[in-house]
Amino acid sequence: MNLTWLEDFLALARTGNFSRAASERHMTQPAFSRRVRALEEWLGVALFDRATHPVTLTETGQWFQSVAQDMLTRVARVPDEARAVADASSATLRFASTHALSFTFLPAWLRGLESGSPVGPIQLVSDVMQQCEALMLQGRVQFLLCHWHAQVPGRLDPSAYRSVKVGSDSLVPVSSPGKNGKARHLLSTSNKQVPLLAYSSESGLGRIVRALRSGAIEKSGSEPVFTAHLASVLKTMALDGRGVAWLPLSLIDKELASGRLVAAGGPEWSIELDIRLFRSEAAVPPAAENFWRKVAGAPA
Repeated sequence: MNLTWLEDFLALARTGNFSRAASERHMTQPAFSRRVRALEEWLGVALFDRATHPVTLTETGQWFQSVAQDMLTRVARVPDEARAVADASSATLRFASTHALSFTFLPAWLRGLESGSPVGPIQLVSDVMQQCEALMLQGRVQFLLCHWHAQVPGRLDPSAYRSVKVGSDSLVPVSSPGKNGKARHLLSTSNKQVPLLAYSSESGLGRIVRALRSGAIEKSGSEPVFTAHLASVLKTMALDGRGVAWLPLSLIDKELASGRLVAAGGPEWSIELDIRLFRSEAAVPPAAENFWRKVAGAPA
């Protein structure tokens, strides 16, 4: 049996029309019909009642529909399960980290952990928060390093994923300075509009800003003039005088110290954040388990 026959069967079961199902499967109707017939001959039963319009599933076909879906689902899981078996003896630590922390926090944090003993080989995927969460949910990485706020839940269910605080950071609204050295664009709640440099929906930092400061932003009447998913891009635009961006202090400490960026609002506009390392409650290879114990026992 060819697994593509199962996809053909499900397409026809869904559409009830040979021509439409053949089009979905990107083949001619005669070729599609031959493949459906080949599946029925392999099973030794009729799966469709061709006398009806649209065609309908026979009683056996109705039973086989759930079987076919289950078989394809199980096959789709095989690569991840194979990787899990291979990982059981693997010493490589697989990380997902948001872009901002990959460039700022991660190198020094790892260096600190390695001061006592080597951490071992690391494979890092640096991406936006939404994709990093997807990698964790798919089991493609063992650890996720990200910014976190207690009032802004992510996609990782706390009952299935645990985390430990490994650092602190702040989201600070900043702007380039004007001629007087003060913020070129200053946030206010008095309907004084300022141009905003906003995060896209894929960004974890954007998720936090929207959840905790959208009300104040709406009250100020300010609107985004530029949107991106990377904090480093928004930093460049802020340095160019394009508007106000909420940026991690870890990313802009040098620019604040030199005066190239200045606070664009009072302390009430800033957001205090944890930097957290997440892992699944499921079993991980010994190297990953040892690393977790080391991190959990280290001061944040």
